[in-house]
Amino acid sequence: MKLHGALNSPYVRMCMVTALEAGLQDRVTLVPADLTFTKADPKLEKLSAIGKIPILETEHGHGLHDSRVIMEYLCHTAGNKTFLPDDGVKRFRILTLLALAQGLSDATVSLRIETSSRPQGLQWSALIDRLTFRIYACLDDLEQNWAHELQSVNLASIATACTLGYLDFRMDHMKWRNGRPELEKFAKGFNARASMIAAGLPAA
Repeated sequence: MKLHGALNSPYVRMCMVTALEAGLQDRVTLVPADLTFTKADPKLEKLSAIGKIPILETEHGHGLHDSRVIMEYLCHTAGNKTFLPDDGVKRFRILTLLALAQGLSDATVSLRIETSSRPQGLQWSALIDRLTFRIYACLDDLEQNWAHELQSVNLASIATACTLGYLDFRMDHMKWRNGRPELEKFAKGFNARASMIAAGLPAA
């Protein structure tokens, strides 16, 4: 299988960490993708009409997107049912936390684009304020309400760790650790895992 993307994307990284945690390191290869916010990649567009990373090219040549679908597919391929339990209550609790982590990633990436990629004079201050509020709200929710789910390795804890890593990588001025000791403890422990080190972020 080929995972198209780059590890500086939190979405790509959470897929790669999932593959490593699921024992698929010999079956998944990271393939660098040549695209930016304003530049398409024709090869990726053949695999996915959306044309966004990550895209997983399966062993049968099919394209899968987005990161949540890819992560679940990797678990399915590995026969792993612990990262996303079958039990209804546990499953939807993990899926809700996964959606929260993905939403935090969405807001953080959008804020990064708005403040660093959009030309000065064209930035939308009201959007910046809304995204900033959303990021801190998600962080507070993670700190206060998800300690139990973050204690184990699952799709949601993987996504959370990779999103916090992206905040450190691109938005360290936001100081997400301030006032969030439980979340800081979680990140420190999860970042020490072999999968996170193997799928480490490039130098900022």
